[in-house]
Amino acid sequence: MPHTATTRLAPSPTGALHLGNARTFLINWALARQRGWRIVLRIEDLDTPRVKSESIAQTIDILRWLGIDWDDGPLIQSEEPGPAHEAMSRLAHAGEAYPCALTRAQIEAAASAPQEGVHEPHFPIELRPALSPVRFDRPDTNWRFAAPSGAIEFHDEVYGTTRVDVAGTVGDFVIWTKRGQPSYQLAVVVDDARQGVTHVVRGSDLLESTARQILLYRALGLGPPPHSIHLPLVVGADGLRLAKRHGDTRLAQYRDRGADPQRIIGLIAAWSGVGDPLHPREITADTFMRAFDLRTMPRGNVTFREEDDRWALSDG
Repeated sequence: MPHTATTRLAPSPTGALHLGNARTFLINWALARQRGWRIVLRIEDLDTPRVKSESIAQTIDILRWLGIDWDDGPLIQSEEPGPAHEAMSRLAHAGEAYPCALTRAQIEAAASAPQEGVHEPHFPIELRPALSPVRFDRPDTNWRFAAPSGAIEFHDEVYGTTRVDVAGTVGDFVIWTKRGQPSYQLAVVVDDARQGVTHVVRGSDLLESTARQILLYRALGLGPPPHSIHLPLVVGADGLRLAKRHGDTRLAQYRDRGADPQRIIGLIAAWSGVGDPLHPREITADTFMRAFDLRTMPRGNVTFREEDDRWALSDG
C-alpha cells in the first residue's frame, strides 16, 4: 500500500493564535486539500513554563471557526514522551550527543565575536567535549547534538535551493532541555517521522531549522525528511514578525468582537495573491482553497496595517 502524503497543523498553546498563524494554517490546509494530503492536527505543548491549558481548546475552536478541518487528531505532544526519550538515548549511545551544563553567559563569553540581540548564540566547537558513546542518564540537564561541519543543502518549494551551515551558524544545538523534555528540534523530527509527515508548511523564520532537522533525520536513520514549504511572514510596520507590540491581532479577540470569519479569510486571501491586496473581499475557507495558487503567492513578507484591523472588524 503506497504511503499517503501527509502534512500537519502544529499550533503551540503558549499563547493565542494571531493573524500570522492563521495565514500559515489556512495556506497549509488549502495546499493539503488541493493536493490530497492527509492532515494531522498536533498540539505542540512541550514549552511547559508557558503552556496555557485553556489555549488548547481555544486553538481547536478557532481553527474550526475559520473553516479548517483535519483528518487525524488532535494529538497532544506531551502525552507521548517515550519516542523522543528513545531517540535521545540512541543519539547519546551513538556518541552524537552529549550533556552540557554551560550557561548562555558562558557560551557567549567563549564566542569569538559579540552577539548582542542574537536569539541563540553560536556554540563554539572548542566547548565541545570529546565525543564517545554515553548513556542518557541525565535528563535534567541540557544535551547538545554534535553538528558536523559543512553545509546542508535542501530544496524549498518557495525559497528554492537553500544551503545552511549548521556548525558555522549555531554550532552544537540543544536537543534535550534541563526541564526534562526534548527541544523543539528533536520533538518535531521524532513526531513528524512517526506520524508519517511528508510535507511541512510553516513560516520562513523556521527555514534554517530545516537543516538541523535534516541532520537529526540522518543521525536517527529515519529516512528522507519531509518536503519543505516555507511561507513569508506577516510583520508589523517595523518589519518584525507580528507580535503584541503591533496591537491585538489575536483571532479570539476578533471573534469575540463579532468579526465574521469570512472577513479574516478574505484579508488572508488578499495577502496571499487571491484578489486585490488593497481591497479584500469576504470569502470562505473553501473558496480560498479553490483559488489559492502557491506559484503566484507574493514572495515578500506581508505588512499588517491599521486598515487591515479596521476592515476585519467592519460590517462591510
